[in-house]
Amino acid sequence: MKNNSLLASAWREYSYVFVFIVIFLVYASSSSGLTLNATMNILRHSAVIGVIAIGMGMVCITAEIDLSVGSMLAMVSGLSVIVFNATDSITLTLLFSVLFACFCGLINGVLVGIVKMPSFIVTLATMLIFRSFAQYICQHIDKALAGGGSSVYRMITKHDMFQSMFTFGNSKFITLPIVGIVLVVFTLAFVYLLESTKYGKKVYAVGSSYKGAFMAGINVRLIKTSVFVITGGLVGVASFLWIAMNASSDPATTGSGYEMYAIAAVVLGGISMAGGKGRCLGILFGALSYTVIDKIIIALKMDSLINDAVKGIILIIVILIQVAGPQLKERFSIMKAKASS
Repeated sequence: MKNNSLLASAWREYSYVFVFIVIFLVYASSSSGLTLNATMNILRHSAVIGVIAIGMGMVCITAEIDLSVGSMLAMVSGLSVIVFNATDSITLTLLFSVLFACFCGLINGVLVGIVKMPSFIVTLATMLIFRSFAQYICQHIDKALAGGGSSVYRMITKHDMFQSMFTFGNSKFITLPIVGIVLVVFTLAFVYLLESTKYGKKVYAVGSSYKGAFMAGINVRLIKTSVFVITGGLVGVASFLWIAMNASSDPATTGSGYEMYAIAAVVLGGISMAGGKGRCLGILFGALSYTVIDKIIIALKMDSLINDAVKGIILIIVILIQVAGPQLKERFSIMKAKASS
């Protein structure tokens, strides 16, 4: 009985770890000749979406949503390529990427947190705006700044700092991809921020009860605005990682669907879409799980056209478990109480 209780407690606390292990075992069994290099690539391929998902997780904890992150990634990464081509500076490119993305997040934050517009509508609108700007600028800017491409932002490979930046995006420390290490570091930093600081407790309080947080003296507007700004900053980091890894950015396809992938990583990581529940560490495992699901589909040689359908079905199942699980538990508790009486 005690062992069952411990197992149930472990499941409640770390369900996202068990989910990842199950998904990874399915991948290992479906993939012929799984190697250490292939396993480490999971971390590499999760880096961009994982960093974005951390921000999405914070937004979801406050019971909001940000649909603009994919388009923001396209615009910020594209403009960051221009900054790199114009300056040949990794530092300035990183600063621009993060600060400009924070500004984009501030737009969302002010409209949602201060003006009190619905986050779904606001970020749906900015999703369209950011993607449109990314494509328009690419078509009308000086081609030399865009790296010579007519419809794609390309980093100038002849610049002195190009090789250093590209190496950063594609090299490994021992066997760990550098970009994967960046993801882990950011995850740990935000685990501390959300679970061990007053700010983190306020974020959870706002998501648990808007009115209760307000009555407790929390500046709800500021908290909601700040999570969108932080999410923007994380998209800026992801944009920098993207161009370091790929040396280019296509305004039409970069980040396409990433808002849904980030939400899926958040949900797989155990964050409640209703707000106020979930752990940041789960987002890392959620992102890794989603990447592994992608690899399972490839390993099984399924038609690529059905890829998103499979992911969508998995997302619905996970949310269904989140919603139905507590209801079933409550029903069983009531039945048990009636039986004992």
